[in-house]
Amino acid sequence: MPPIKKKESNSESIKKFEMSYLTTEKKASIFAEFGGKATNTGSIEGQIALLTERIAHISKHLQQNKKDFSTHRGLMQMVGQRKRLLAYMQRHNLTGYRALIEKLGLRK
Repeated sequence: MPPIKKKESNSESIKKFEMSYLTTEKKASIFAEFGGKATNTGSIEGQIALLTERIAHISKHLQQNKKDFSTHRGLMQMVGQRKRLLAYMQRHNLTGYRALIEKLGLRK
């Protein structure tokens, strides 16, 4: 009799999928575009752009999986973090804030 394979749980498969959409190269390109260079991961603009990318991806996931409440909670935390970073940027660099909002298409 062949050995029984352990079935992968749904949360494990989701985690693998979630991590594969945002590769190291994709992160580096986001930081290069918004933060100045790929290694400048601490820039506010780069962090906001990365959070925006993650928020968009998780929003698509939640449209298909309406009852995934733990992911919804994570999404709300990311939205709050982006909101705090945007408020900080608005206080300290208004012209950069306006340019970033325009580039990301966050406000209408």
